[in-house]
Amino acid sequence: MEEVRAGIDVSKDRLDVFVRPSGKAFVAANDEAGIGDLVVRLAEEGATLVVVEATGGYERPVAAALAAVGLPVAVVNPRQARDFARATGRLAKTDKLDAEILARFAEAVGPEPRPVPDEEAREFAEVLARRRQLVGMLTAEKNRLGSATAEPVKKRIEAHVRWLEKELARTDRDLDGAIGSSPTMRENEALLRSVPGVGPVLARTLLAELPELGTLTHRRLAALAGVAPFSRDSGTLRGRRAVWGGRARVRAALYMGALVAARHNPTIREFYERLVKKGKPKKVALVACMRKLLAILNAVMRDRTGWRSIHALSP
Repeated sequence: MEEVRAGIDVSKDRLDVFVRPSGKAFVAANDEAGIGDLVVRLAEEGATLVVVEATGGYERPVAAALAAVGLPVAVVNPRQARDFARATGRLAKTDKLDAEILARFAEAVGPEPRPVPDEEAREFAEVLARRRQLVGMLTAEKNRLGSATAEPVKKRIEAHVRWLEKELARTDRDLDGAIGSSPTMRENEALLRSVPGVGPVLARTLLAELPELGTLTHRRLAALAGVAPFSRDSGTLRGRRAVWGGRARVRAALYMGALVAARHNPTIREFYERLVKKGKPKKVALVACMRKLLAILNAVMRDRTGWRSIHALSP
């Protein structure tokens, strides 16, 4: 049977759809009724893979609706789709062309469909994202307060800082409530925080942003999180390895977690000191600690047991 691939370009108000190999294209509204019609049409087409581009959260309702009826759906990074378009010589950019590129990407690359987070997980991720926004605003306002000289301006900034701190405390309580009301999330957070150096921010970021934790190999997970080194070799040239791509929010949380673990987790501390003694730059050693910490957490979630020295994997 012929494989049917579909690409969906998502914007705030509309969904542009392209189906291959039939070449059918149509537009649906990005609302409940439009998504319902889209799902019916793709089911009638017999779609075997639907690729949706991540678009700041606007893709979540359609991805959830597709997954709910059993249609395989893969949400891909916009950079991947754009790089694929350039590689095929398609430099023009419209919503219809983007949908076609996503359908071609589905044919050529065949990204693996991944489970779509349920409503509980999506709400938790949204509250966690709001916490990051509040922390960013609080940092910016405190920096402005340091450079402000006019007394009226300072008073307004101080009032805003107090409001942001209260809002941050309320958001933390919302996160605590979400964890407390879900036995699964409560158990998973306890497993992650059993590892020395892992605090609530890292544990909750992993729960929301890296649901594959415990289901993939260490190498695949490191690549997914953006902490796997990539080769840059050509002929006799051996280029410098570097990490890039992946999920930026996970990488940022892992960085802070590795800083703490390099001091308070005996396994990570010993690993870090050994690399530094070998002459590795401290930043390189810290990135290696991020990978090792992620591997430990992956093993903890896979085996469903708290921290033990057996999870101190060899470097």
